[in-house]
Amino acid sequence: MKTILTIAGSDTCAGAGIQQDLKTITSLGHYAVTVPTALTAQNTVGVQRVMPVPVEMLQAQLDSILSDIDIAAVKTGMIPDALSARIIVTALRQLDVPIVCDPVMISTSGTQLMNDECIETVKNELFPICTLVTPNIPEAIRLAGEATADSRDIGNMLVERYGTAFLLKGGHADSTMMTDRLYTTDGAVHEYTSPRIATTNLHGTGCTLSSAVATLLAEGQNLADSVRGAKALIDKGIKQGRHLHIGKGNGPLWLF
Repeated sequence: MKTILTIAGSDTCAGAGIQQDLKTITSLGHYAVTVPTALTAQNTVGVQRVMPVPVEMLQAQLDSILSDIDIAAVKTGMIPDALSARIIVTALRQLDVPIVCDPVMISTSGTQLMNDECIETVKNELFPICTLVTPNIPEAIRLAGEATADSRDIGNMLVERYGTAFLLKGGHADSTMMTDRLYTTDGAVHEYTSPRIATTNLHGTGCTLSSAVATLLAEGQNLADSVRGAKALIDKGIKQGRHLHIGKGNGPLWLF
């Protein structure tokens, strides 16, 4: 059994954030340890309030975990501000393990979760120490600063700029088929295509994907196979969760 560290926001309705990361890692047979970066008041309809964890407490959480527990991989999610980002980067530089970053900039309901200064810090300081970054298409466009470029060009551009692999998630594309593309530092591009599943229960798909990839990397799988396994888990979670009735809005996946 491997121990995976998730550094992310807390979700009161438990469909995303550290709660979903914990469920994802557990469903794959491993152990999760968690460092919350922010408390949110949110439900299936939207995010009502965000409160960053004080930086002194963020530092104390990281020190507590890393001084005691052997970490096999890390997933990062919501990071609320630039100072928090720098504290996280300093801590992760102590490790020699796979790091997967889900650059959570805007919630599914449209709430901005990362300000411009934080985005710049994450881009310039966190991305270069990561194994993989997993933006959706709008996030990838924001990161590249190229609103009119083809997604294939953006993927290659991001790899060249930050020196790490990028998985561009295609769930925002208007199509009956969804294609995610993995761009690696050796120039390879791997495509993962699956049919869109009719459901409104998609809360936490990005968190599930990134934490699953981190977990499978911790097992020793290569990056392309880890993404493939994570995609299979996402499809399972969407199919099993599509008939759930939890809340009035965008419901969760079900992985068990």
